[in-house]
Amino acid sequence: MVLNYDLGIVGGGPAGYTAAFQARKLGKSVVLFEKDEIGGVCLNRGCIPTKTILHSAEIFEEMKKSENLGIQCSDLKVDFEKVIAHKDDVVAKLRKNLELALKNAGVVVVKEYAEILNSKQIKAVEDLYECSQIISAIGSAPAAPKSLNFDGKYILSSDDILNLKKLPKKVLIAGSGAIGIEWARIFSSFDVEVIVVELADKLLPIADIEVSKRIERMFKMKKVKFLTSTSVEKVSENSLSGCDVTLSNGEVKNVDFVLMATGRKPLETQRIEGVKYIGDISGEIQLAHFAIKQAICEISEIPYDKNLIPSVVYGTPEIAWAGAREQDLEAGTFEKSMLLISALGKSHCDNCTDGFIKILSRDNKIIGAHIISKEASALLQQLIIAMQNKISVDKIKETCFAHPTYSEGIFECICNLN
Repeated sequence: MVLNYDLGIVGGGPAGYTAAFQARKLGKSVVLFEKDEIGGVCLNRGCIPTKTILHSAEIFEEMKKSENLGIQCSDLKVDFEKVIAHKDDVVAKLRKNLELALKNAGVVVVKEYAEILNSKQIKAVEDLYECSQIISAIGSAPAAPKSLNFDGKYILSSDDILNLKKLPKKVLIAGSGAIGIEWARIFSSFDVEVIVVELADKLLPIADIEVSKRIERMFKMKKVKFLTSTSVEKVSENSLSGCDVTLSNGEVKNVDFVLMATGRKPLETQRIEGVKYIGDISGEIQLAHFAIKQAICEISEIPYDKNLIPSVVYGTPEIAWAGAREQDLEAGTFEKSMLLISALGKSHCDNCTDGFIKILSRDNKIIGAHIISKEASALLQQLIIAMQNKISVDKIKETCFAHPTYSEGIFECICNLN
């Protein structure tokens, strides 16, 4: 059977479903193909499930310290199977809501493998779809060094880790990007012994240098061990317990398993001229919100600034940044202001005083923001709006910020800039 549509989309993740919604708003007929689950990696194997588990870990961590707050808890324990079951419930609920939203919007969803034949045709099962425009948003897969293959037992991917049914006693995490940092926080909060191994010379190397230093300090306080300028060379089963991990520095660590948090790679596919590739498959920034902006720009032609895409690492406290990093700027060409979060009354009320707000400016305009704090992801958005719209530092100083809040830390930090 031959079917005709204005837009054919292969891949039902953030890039794909956003493009579908945007096209329907413009009155276009849309068919969306997804061979697995609607929602892509973000909803099913990434952002949402990880943050749900992380929230359980944060609650447990907070309860361990609750006696200082006047709340007594005894016999605390973690039922990890229920933690995972709750994660599955959250994912299922959100996926169902997304599927219903697509249906209500009039998007035709085909849950089959789809092959893009050319810039105008897609084949799924025995049907041929003639489309005026085709978008590929098929996403990415976990990446690992060639010498280390995921086996689901001793070498786990960021997908595999979500299927754990019980907590390990000791783990090694290779990579200290967002995935590695967040899972280190999860496991350490659940009292699992954690070793983080990072190839770069500092943790979270994509962040501002002072953010990296603070994370290292936090890990030391939480007794999370870490090794920088180090890589995993070999993983072999230990007949007595778990596996032995040989590191590039010659050390051998015995752990239950290794989580390879070394990023993701675009899925391999033949590139067809005339087909638009968005989301992780584009080979650019691998973040769900970047994929969403790509889709909106492609369909509705609403522009965005690729240099102001926010980065967030979740947990307590959150870590968020956008714009220029200090190590990339020439000394004397910018101003810097830093405010310790402990200077804010709200941080003491919330028993979350670790962190800082760091703002970089030039010519009375903000050019970079780096925050470690509770609510850091929300605080950062205020500064991104200012950067995006080139609102001057002087103009922000005229704004009234509520007290007591973390937001007033933005004001206090801004006031230290000329």
